[in-house]
Amino acid sequence: MLRLINKTTKIAMSYKKFTKDIGLVGVTQLLVAISGIITLPIITKLLGAENYGIWTQIMVSIGLISTFANIQLPYALIRFLPGEKDKKEIQDGIWSVFVIISGILIAISVLLITFNGVISRFLGCSPIFIFLLAPIVIFDCLNFLLANVFRAFQEIKKYCYLSISANIAETILVVSTILLGYGLLGSVISILVVRIFFFLIMGAFIIKRVGITIPKFKRIKEYLSFCLPLIPVDVSYWVIQSSDKYFIGFFLGTLFVGYYAPAYTLGCCISFFAAPLSFLLPAILAKHHDENETDKVKTYIRYSTKYFLALAIPALFGLSILAKQLLRIFTTAEIAQHSYFIIPFVSLSMLLSGVCGIVTQNLLIKNKTKISGAIWMMAALLNFGLNFMFVPRFGILGAAITTLLAYFFVTAMGWYYSFKELKFEIDWHFIAKSTFASILMGLFVFLLNPVGLYKNILAIVFGALVYLVIIFLLRGFDLQELQFFKKVFENSEDIV
Repeated sequence: MLRLINKTTKIAMSYKKFTKDIGLVGVTQLLVAISGIITLPIITKLLGAENYGIWTQIMVSIGLISTFANIQLPYALIRFLPGEKDKKEIQDGIWSVFVIISGILIAISVLLITFNGVISRFLGCSPIFIFLLAPIVIFDCLNFLLANVFRAFQEIKKYCYLSISANIAETILVVSTILLGYGLLGSVISILVVRIFFFLIMGAFIIKRVGITIPKFKRIKEYLSFCLPLIPVDVSYWVIQSSDKYFIGFFLGTLFVGYYAPAYTLGCCISFFAAPLSFLLPAILAKHHDENETDKVKTYIRYSTKYFLALAIPALFGLSILAKQLLRIFTTAEIAQHSYFIIPFVSLSMLLSGVCGIVTQNLLIKNKTKISGAIWMMAALLNFGLNFMFVPRFGILGAAITTLLAYFFVTAMGWYYSFKELKFEIDWHFIAKSTFASILMGLFVFLLNPVGLYKNILAIVFGALVYLVIIFLLRGFDLQELQFFKKVFENSEDIV
């Protein structure tokens, strides 16, 4: 009996820590999102839509190159280190991955510098930006690797504090350089400076934690076997998420990238709700799966899906209704007029992406990465082909539609194969209640017809209250869930 009580207590503490970690990572992601929202009006209003288009092309390029450079090896650390007890094995795993990725980054940087003229003409920017792109990519990838070490050790607080500090520093420097008249060049240099600084800080933390050693590459074959099938996933994800900017730039010009990118950024706000789950779930599910705790895996997936949709569904309706007003506030009337209509498509895409990211964790923890890779490759090919047809004909709306179709395909296929691996429950009744509550909330916000920052903030606050009242009246959450969250927020002590 005592053993059963202890087991139940441990399970409750585990879910409680998970919930608190979600809150901590959520706050971090919120601050990161705010930093992006701050830079959006600064660049668009002071430097114009075309310069914002160039900025977007540079940021997209960083993401593309980083995707190829890390060859998904950081994810191996999340998959295999959480259950590892041998310190030497941990050391060898971390530094083996570090050395391999560093070698790849050096080779890529040489190529960027060698072909800087061709690349700069393609992106429509000065060659100096390509020279800066090389070191930015190096430290961007290495910082991503080090961040995944924190995730593997589940040192969530330390990671969050460092992430918040980095984004605050980056935002302050970027905004300051623009206001001081240094333009995009100063902004890009600011990004490089901040990423070097925080690479040194994170590196110092990790060396203190595990030490440093010459790697023997003991498990690198196992790591590569797990990670290489994920490369098509990440590349395909980039194609779906970001290649539309290249298509728009090629067919319509950087001005239309400047129209499209701010609306896309606002539509992507829904992905903020999925970010904490995407960050925490891989290491947690891998640990419970390796310990044969299948029921825990199912519970995490079920609750994560429900809580994500509880926030994402009303956000979809709210963003769609306030699209034009929000773009007027954060950018310019010109940008709002040319792109507000794509926000509903992008928001729905991000909702599907969040669901897919949760349910397909089954495939990762069971090492079915080849299935994930095949699904994402097919989706990327679909997106790539449709962009060729849709963007020249329908403009930026065509790019938004192709993004939605690609995410729908990924979610449908990912759901099908994940459910074959592990059957889990989905609360369809709650989804129906949340949708109904969101429709009523959307009608309320539409009738308010807010204009300006102050009235839009009030509309969002009152809309959220309307949604919460309706969802509780409909009993969207049961008594057990409410009691669980009550206990989480009543007890403020840290759980380790």
